[in-house]
Amino acid sequence: MKKKDIKILLVDDEPDILEIVGYNLSSSGYNVITGDNGKEAIEKAQKHKPHLIILDVMMPEMDGIEACEKLRELPEAKDSIIVFLTARGEDYSQVAGFDAGADDYITKPIKPKVLISKVKALLRRLKEDDDTQEGILKIGSLVINREEYKITNKGKEIILPRKEFELLSLLATKPNKVFKREEILDKVWGNEVVVGGRTIDVHIRKLREKIGDKSFKTVKGVGYKFVD
Repeated sequence: MKKKDIKILLVDDEPDILEIVGYNLSSSGYNVITGDNGKEAIEKAQKHKPHLIILDVMMPEMDGIEACEKLRELPEAKDSIIVFLTARGEDYSQVAGFDAGADDYITKPIKPKVLISKVKALLRRLKEDDDTQEGILKIGSLVINREEYKITNKGKEIILPRKEFELLSLLATKPNKVFKREEILDKVWGNEVVVGGRTIDVHIRKLREKIGDKSFKTVKGVGYKFVD
């Protein structure tokens, strides 16, 4: 997908943020749509079906948390990547944001080059979703063949037990997205057997040993994410 075809919805009640961030995103080739409150975010998401939504937390009329919850209910935004913009020192709970359906967050102020780098990393998931449909996940030197239950890292094949494979496959479908423990248990173990959070911890530890410690990050009180 070409940059000009990627739609980014930027929503913030501060005109300076809209101008500066919007300018940098547009200059990088993205199609940028802006809004200044939560209600407008919902209206523009329905109209434009954005690939990425960058959403301020503290806004008039409807705050970012509520707007995110409503966006996740929209068919036009259910697959959008949603990221919160949060000010340093702001009374904001990451847990509340992830519970609302956010994929990640960006702390402001942020340098333009860092912002663009962050956006590129987030949008990489669009390509990864296409690969997932074909049964192949490619993240850097790591290749996961979901149809053949085969993993190679830097050209070397790695043998994983079924549950470790399924856990890695789940986390790797959306690098840098935090998967909550409840979601991991539901998608990897389902109704097969009653397991606890400790089971996830053990499997993550084993994956760190085989894939690399830096590839997995624990978000305390929430869950885990795969870092690309």
